Amino acid sequence: MPPAVRFVFVIHDHQPIGNFDGVYEQAWKDAYQPLLDLLQRHPGIRVAIHTSGPLAEWLDAHHPEYLDQLARLADERQIEIVGGAFYEPVLAMLPPRDRVSQIRRYATWLERRLKTRVSGMWLAERVWDPGMAADLARAGVEWTILDDTHFKAAGLADEQLDCHWLTEGDGATLAVFPVSERLRYVIPFGTPEEAIDHLRTLAARRHGALAVFGDDGEKFGVWPDTHRTCFEEGWLERLFTLLEASADWVEMCLPSEIVRQVPPAGTVWLPECSYREMTEWVLPPEAQGACVRARVGAAADPRLAAVAPFIRGGSWRNFRLRYPEANEMYARAMAVSARLEGMRGAGDADPDFLERATTALHRGQCNCAYWHGAFGGIYLPHLRNAVYSQLIEADTLLDRAGGGGERTGIEAVVRDWDFDGRTEIRVSNGPFDAWFAPARGGILYELDLRDQRHNLLATLDRRPEAYHAEVLAGPGVARSIIDASQPAKFKEEGLERFVRHDPSRRKMLVDHFWDVEVDPVAVADGTAMERGDFANGAYEAAVRQSDSRVEVVLARAGNAWGIPFTLGKTVTLAAGGRTIDIAYRIEGLPAGFRQHLAVEFNFAGMPADAPGRVFRDGAARPLGHLGTRLDLVGATTIGLVDDWVDIDARLAVSGTLPTGIWTFPIRTVSQSEGGFESVHQSVVVMPHWIVEGNHAGVWETTLSLAIDRLSTSG
Repeated sequence: MPPAVRFVFVIHDHQPIGNFDGVYEQAWKDAYQPLLDLLQRHPGIRVAIHTSGPLAEWLDAHHPEYLDQLARLADERQIEIVGGAFYEPVLAMLPPRDRVSQIRRYATWLERRLKTRVSGMWLAERVWDPGMAADLARAGVEWTILDDTHFKAAGLADEQLDCHWLTEGDGATLAVFPVSERLRYVIPFGTPEEAIDHLRTLAARRHGALAVFGDDGEKFGVWPDTHRTCFEEGWLERLFTLLEASADWVEMCLPSEIVRQVPPAGTVWLPECSYREMTEWVLPPEAQGACVRARVGAAADPRLAAVAPFIRGGSWRNFRLRYPEANEMYARAMAVSARLEGMRGAGDADPDFLERATTALHRGQCNCAYWHGAFGGIYLPHLRNAVYSQLIEADTLLDRAGGGGERTGIEAVVRDWDFDGRTEIRVSNGPFDAWFAPARGGILYELDLRDQRHNLLATLDRRPEAYHAEVLAGPGVARSIIDASQPAKFKEEGLERFVRHDPSRRKMLVDHFWDVEVDPVAVADGTAMERGDFANGAYEAAVRQSDSRVEVVLARAGNAWGIPFTLGKTVTLAAGGRTIDIAYRIEGLPAGFRQHLAVEFNFAGMPADAPGRVFRDGAARPLGHLGTRLDLVGATTIGLVDDWVDIDARLAVSGTLPTGIWTFPIRTVSQSEGGFESVHQSVVVMPHWIVEGNHAGVWETTLSLAIDRLSTSG
């Protein structure tokens, strides 16, 4: 006779590539180690644990005793080790070759380090795509867990979700477990008794029912107040004690035991999906609100309750639509992946460098920086910087794999790099990789400093978010994303002043025309009225290349205040050079034309109000930290120094001299599990002129952006 209820308890522990060492340490101290110690005191509690690759590598380096303890519990079959893709990518954004490689490489690492067989995997963010089934099976995966949302979207009823199922793709099958949304919210935000009551309800409905809990291990100690709740106040101890006391009717099972011992309920084909909240977060603010209202309203209406499970949001992939910065990272990773695959197929590259490049690529695919919901995600600069650092490292290793050492020549490649149906231009000259988007304002949207493994344009635009309404409402009104019964935390006062929305991209070579008397405060706030159509307009582009230099020639026939003229800018990079030269020429200006032109340069990954990160004037005298607002009337030169990233940048204007240079920080307001906070994203440097044509209706100026290593420039 089977038990009344089989209970599968799956824990997912993860810290992303690029997270601070102190965050890893605190999470180990507050959540991971206490849970493992508690399990040792309750041998009747059997769980499956997934430790992501970035976290496992960190633990192996800093707390190997934790992994040793994990291995002992796995050997005793109290714990099942759950595999996954090594560096926790969302598999839906990877080509099949990278999906299979990441999964196999991590299974090998886990089996070597923990001396245990791995048969199942944690699917990052439970983002499912039907086309993945065959790839997972090919990688050796026998089972995974998804949410009950996935199964309900396929038409299954609640009473069909107390068992596991198979799914199939290209003739390959995979066992899939439905995670209970009810248990996700009760554990640990309800009471332990509520969790037991839920199991009792399942047992009353069908003897032998399966209940599955699967969620983040960080909710047991890392999320706000959860260490106190779970360990100091004994929430988890009480749950485990109740489960042990219920052993006559509740059997704690490991997922692989269920797969081996219990027949599946059948085969189901699941639609593209993620957990319910994720499908809502991916929507634009207005649509997000409409989706939530529709779902809640339908569930509360007896006439519509049956259709409520089919009301869900969008596809995870559309985070790349909501955040162009996510698509830029994705496109960069795809470029590296394609290059790696081509070199591997050629068969004449150094295998050691290929292996190291593969690891760097996989690290650059870590999912957290590619999306945003209840966690900081893409809003956290250090996560974006880490992604680019790994992708630049992978590209550099591929240069070496080809036997040529690091790249020193000059090259320009015109291609649709970011999959938008329009061509971009990539110029590589050795020290720099510069990526231009002619169709999007003729901007420079990525600038990789290869020596520093740093993208100086890993920026983030200020844009509307659904939760900004709560930020504007203020403390006491906004509700916590973790526990809606509690008020949201505001990590600082005055956050509402940072809720701003940018009408154009925060990149380099963004061309603005404003009124002559424009207010610099309005410019910084993003509320200055754009009088031209250049900042977001399409430019014609041409590339002129020789053995020693590349010129990217960009031009747009546009207007300001309805007055037509042509703006051209020619960007020159020399082979091995560390200076980007930019020549501006405006033609066709009528007599009497007088307008304010500002050219925007953003610098990302250089934090504000931090030691060793300062502005300098032309004589190298400090002007303040990199979050300082400056109005440098008549200035022609400004420097930016970051001794941590090893950057010494200098922007200088010659030709027609500017009216001055403005600087100001870009700060966003985002939410995380800890509450609302402001985050420094980039610093804007903006030389500006009052444009008046000469007798021929022409206006010209030149700029140069020199970027050296501080350690070598003195």
